[in-house]
Amino acid sequence: MFHKIIFAFLVMTSTLVVGQEKLDKLLHKWNTRNVPYISAETLKMSKEKTIILDAREESEFKVSHLKNAIFVGYNQFDLNQTIAKLPKDKTEKIVVYCSLGIRSETIAHKLIQAGYTNVFNLYGGIFEWKNKDFQVVDTTGNETEKVHAFNKSWSKWLQKGEKVYE
Repeated sequence: MFHKIIFAFLVMTSTLVVGQEKLDKLLHKWNTRNVPYISAETLKMSKEKTIILDAREESEFKVSHLKNAIFVGYNQFDLNQTIAKLPKDKTEKIVVYCSLGIRSETIAHKLIQAGYTNVFNLYGGIFEWKNKDFQVVDTTGNETEKVHAFNKSWSKWLQKGEKVYE
């Protein structure tokens, strides 16, 4: 019996490691790594005041987002409008996210170029957040299982929750 438990544990952890490696490869392919990552777990456990920016499109944000996230968009991102929403203290912790952490790297890097020094990219984005069973909310602030899956090919990275397409 003990051997079966050990075997099951090894199978489960190896699947998680393989999934993590694949996500690492995807992000390595698309990102320049000019913004430090923060994990979903670290963000969730943080007691530090954190500003969370959503760098997806409005239709994605309306399906669900991280609680207290500020929509800043991607295609229509406006640095000056975003800076107006941020505290004057450029050292305050800011976390930017999107679906997987690709678009958010671009937005986070623009904030760093504007002088913000404590900026992070959420590793794996809202997909990884939801895959960890962390809460997302709809536009009325109610918890939801729905997550905009961006498109069919990228949606494979969202393992938990209800996938929504436009």
